[in-house]
Amino acid sequence: MKTDDLISLLAADTTPVPRHASARRMLLALALSLPVSIAIMLIEYGPRRDLVEAMFWPMFWVKLMFPIAIAAAGFVLVQRLARPGVRGGLAWAALAVPVALVWAMAAMTWQMAPVAERPAMLWGTTWRTCALSIALMAAPVFVAALVALRGLAPTRPALAGSAAGALAGGAGAAVYAIHCVELAAPFLAVWYVAGIALPVALGALLGPRLLRW
Repeated sequence: MKTDDLISLLAADTTPVPRHASARRMLLALALSLPVSIAIMLIEYGPRRDLVEAMFWPMFWVKLMFPIAIAAAGFVLVQRLARPGVRGGLAWAALAVPVALVWAMAAMTWQMAPVAERPAMLWGTTWRTCALSIALMAAPVFVAALVALRGLAPTRPALAGSAAGALAGGAGAAVYAIHCVELAAPFLAVWYVAGIALPVALGALLGPRLLRW
């Protein structure tokens, strides 16, 4: 068989990939996994007792919205990197902006605070468990995102795995924020960012192993 005939035969039954297939697949993964993360928080931790009161505090919304912004940027990144040859583009900057903002807020708060109050602002009362708890909340979303990616065609598996980790870490931190009593910007800048960074790093490690095709 001639090469041209073989190519024509292989191409005869091809069908176009549905538009936004990667976005729909990632939305499905998120819809299935995020309730599991919320259930873990409710069963193992529980919401903070003063949640209704805390909702009137600006820092509560800072604590909630900055990981949501990271998760949103991670979602854009992961559904872009799920397609062959597509780059992350400006979504990488969108991923860095909320981290930079919370770091800037932490630096200003740190400088303005009396020296005696600074340790409590950094360590809080839950620093030993915060990052790992965020990673635990992120785990269902992380697994679902990787499973979804395996059914797509990422050509940069390490970056795609990192993006899946950012999506999961942001979602996990937002869920954990419903339980967490810490509100100081330095605490968020260190321990929340560390908790989000854990699945990002794990995704970079696992991506080349799990997402090759």
